[in-house]
Amino acid sequence: MCDPLRMFAQPVGTFAPDDAISRVRAIANDDGVDTIVIGWPVGPDERENDATAAVDRFVERLEEAVPGVTVIRWDERGSSREAVQQMIKAGSRRKDRARGGGVDRVAAALILQQYLDDRNASSGGAL
Repeated sequence: MCDPLRMFAQPVGTFAPDDAISRVRAIANDDGVDTIVIGWPVGPDERENDATAAVDRFVERLEEAVPGVTVIRWDERGSSREAVQQMIKAGSRRKDRARGGGVDRVAAALILQQYLDDRNASSGGAL
């Protein structure tokens, strides 16, 4: 999620695939979300693959579940690696990084932060 000024991303949680749509729908409805940024797992050569096809199917289900909300696909390459590096810098121990989807939560926040930074830079810093 991001703050109301759309400047800073923060992790919310990780959800099982079967639970993700309903959890995201609840968050979107409760918090007045108008945009959802989804990590887009293209390969190193920027080609789509089996993972992108799976995410595409998820996006279709998500768009049906939260009509009127824009879903943005955002390149997620390197986000997990960067999440681990950030967690190490923050003093997170290896067993803590491996537990409970911590890397996924941080990676999701990093993907959203990249989107926000790009959007802020292209709009001259104002949203």
